[in-house]
Amino acid sequence: MKSIYKIVTLAGVAVLTTSCFNKERPNYQFMPNMYESVAYETYAEVPTTVFANGKEGQLPAEGSVPRGFQPEEYADTPEGLAEARLHLKSPLTADEKDLEKGKALYAIYCSVCHGAKGDGKGNLVKKEKFLGVPNYHDRELTEGGIYHVITYGLNSMGSHKNQLTQHERWLVTDYVLKLKSE
Repeated sequence: MKSIYKIVTLAGVAVLTTSCFNKERPNYQFMPNMYESVAYETYAEVPTTVFANGKEGQLPAEGSVPRGFQPEEYADTPEGLAEARLHLKSPLTADEKDLEKGKALYAIYCSVCHGAKGDGKGNLVKKEKFLGVPNYHDRELTEGGIYHVITYGLNSMGSHKNQLTQHERWLVTDYVLKLKSE
């Protein structure tokens, strides 16, 4: 007899809970913006009411710093390059230096123009896409100057600051110095 009461009670609770559900009007939503977000068409114009002052995007908060960002010591100017050549030294210890990793990064980012041996005869130079790429053996190079040029670029060479971390740029710098010494 007790089991019949339990079954009837369970069935009654199930009927009560499902009878309150209405497909026409959803129940209370804790975060309605996530359930019913404003859908925008890809590459379509966005109404000016979406962003402040009609701008296309929001600016970061004043004084905020991107995660993992480390400011550079020398400015992106000819004077900054001259100072870097004289004073900037590698912060890597002997344990942190990894010529194999530096060689792999050099092969990806540099050898297309500078050549695998640093002779200025990469594939793009051979196909005459870029001319006047320097040979490392003919130049006086310092680790600070190499790092600065990798970071900011020089002449027709672009900056690699966004592609390589500071640590990776120092690894490439060490590898370039190795190529020069060969």
